Amino acid sequence: MSKALWRLLAVLFACTLIAAACGGDDDADADAPAATEAPSDSDDMADEAVSIEYWLWDGNQQPYYEQCAADFEAANPGIDVEITQFGWGDYWTNVTAGFASGSGPDVFTDHLARYPEFVASGVLVPLNDFVDRDGVDTGAYFPGLAELWVDNNGNRYGLPKDFDTIALVMNAAHVADAGLSAADFAGAEWNPDDGGSFGELIRRLSVDANGNTGDSPDFDPDNVEVYGLGLEGNFGAFGQTTFSAFAASTGFEFLDVNPFGDSANYDDPRLAATIDWFARMIEAGYVVPIEDVESLGGTTVFQNGSAAVMADGSWKIGTYVGADTPFDVEFAPLPIGPSGSRASMFNGLADSINTNSEHQEEAWQWVKHMASAECQNVIGEGAVVFPAIPSAADIAIAAHQSNGVDVTAFTVHVDEGTTFLFPITDSASQIEAIVGPAMQEILRGQVEAAERLSQVSDEVNAVLGS
Repeated sequence: MSKALWRLLAVLFACTLIAAACGGDDDADADAPAATEAPSDSDDMADEAVSIEYWLWDGNQQPYYEQCAADFEAANPGIDVEITQFGWGDYWTNVTAGFASGSGPDVFTDHLARYPEFVASGVLVPLNDFVDRDGVDTGAYFPGLAELWVDNNGNRYGLPKDFDTIALVMNAAHVADAGLSAADFAGAEWNPDDGGSFGELIRRLSVDANGNTGDSPDFDPDNVEVYGLGLEGNFGAFGQTTFSAFAASTGFEFLDVNPFGDSANYDDPRLAATIDWFARMIEAGYVVPIEDVESLGGTTVFQNGSAAVMADGSWKIGTYVGADTPFDVEFAPLPIGPSGSRASMFNGLADSINTNSEHQEEAWQWVKHMASAECQNVIGEGAVVFPAIPSAADIAIAAHQSNGVDVTAFTVHVDEGTTFLFPITDSASQIEAIVGPAMQEILRGQVEAAERLSQVSDEVNAVLGS
């Protein structure tokens, strides 16, 4: 079995462990197929329509990409686009299995946590020649998004389609009943020692079965009815919607250099203090226990009224303002940390081309269309995500406003310049396998944060430095 196939099968296993985030070695480039040379023009397409298979995982976005496909097919009668949607877990299982078997979609929605290992396995088509030939302006996107998809050899593997940030989601009625408002959270400060004013708000919103709030001496942490703060998803190695923003607000950075650094900072005392704060808050009954999050899912815990506030991504706005949430929600920015500013992980998706595709020119035309203002304006009108082109993002913001939804809690991070990039490394799956279990042990009160994270830091840096 080839080295690339072994690597892909390893990624297939690891992708079941990673909630939002996937190892190559120094010999990977030798095994990778040569970059596909872009044709000089697109006039050689077959007389019969070529079918391009496109996969995505977000069912909320599918109708709008169907519209993009209809527009694209009208302008390119020689190309048909077939769109397939899978849920998150099934999506990555099927994508990776397709690579391993020499099949899979022509084009697929890619994630920053996955693409470096796919690059190392040689299953993504470099887009440089296509971009240069067609004069695609990679400066048309929000600053930094296009560069995320260029590896350390200068090869580009995607064009930005959207971006996301993190904010607080609040049960408006529960917050109001506690005599609080979104404005209280917007001005809140946090620190890992006593939680600051943010910690006070979370305690006030926590309610036990006898009606005692978390700031009462009678509060029973073993019999909680509503937790002040919920958690979305697995804490894991990167904590996109959980701990990352809090840790970054202390000045913590995941990697020495991002992207593709050769060492990480999991032994930073500021990270240990942050995770320790979450563990103490869980023990005190103010934060949802990790067991409940794992068994029910963070979104369900919030929607059933068991958590008053939680942090989550902008891609979930539609979920929280939709019919599945039986109460009104409000959004607020994340708290200001010890560094003097708030922080949010800044992530962006792109579309990549599979080297197994027999129609890479046609696949490129579809990728280029999805990255264009024409398609991103359609996505913006759908108000499901924030498109990567600023003018299209403005359309999304306006669409939310017309629906009575204030999303400035998510965009304030971009406006203030308080975002930090998703950690990009070609060893993400190995890092997750090392750090994820350690985070669970800390949150369950089984080990001390500083000691355990110091141990995993050595393991992570051994992987990155190999």
